[in-house]
Amino acid sequence: MSDGERLTATPSGIKLAPLDTVAEGKARNFVVQMRAGRFHGFVVRKDDAVVGYVDRCPHMGLPLAQVLDDYLTPRGDLIACSWHSALFAIHSGACVGGPCAGARLTPWPVAVVDGMIVTAG
Repeated sequence: MSDGERLTATPSGIKLAPLDTVAEGKARNFVVQMRAGRFHGFVVRKDDAVVGYVDRCPHMGLPLAQVLDDYLTPRGDLIACSWHSALFAIHSGACVGGPCAGARLTPWPVAVVDGMIVTAG
């Protein structure tokens, strides 16, 4: 399956990982295998919230991280595309710098339920 054929959504209720596997101020990649194909996403744990996005930069459609789980700037205050240096606000996914002005990351609804990160609907 090519990157262009990756899925852009998941059903709700899929248990991804315990919350404590993603440290505060860090991000983690998840690949969910479904009948229709693979979904690639990531979550960021920031300010007592967990937010998720489809792992695809709106600029060129590539995955954001070239190194596993390396989605954030060194200060941990923005999401960064490692290919073309696009920068995104963590809580909104809005492009705040780089070649994707006006674009946003595609949200991936996630929640914390009983200490587990799960997909949400």
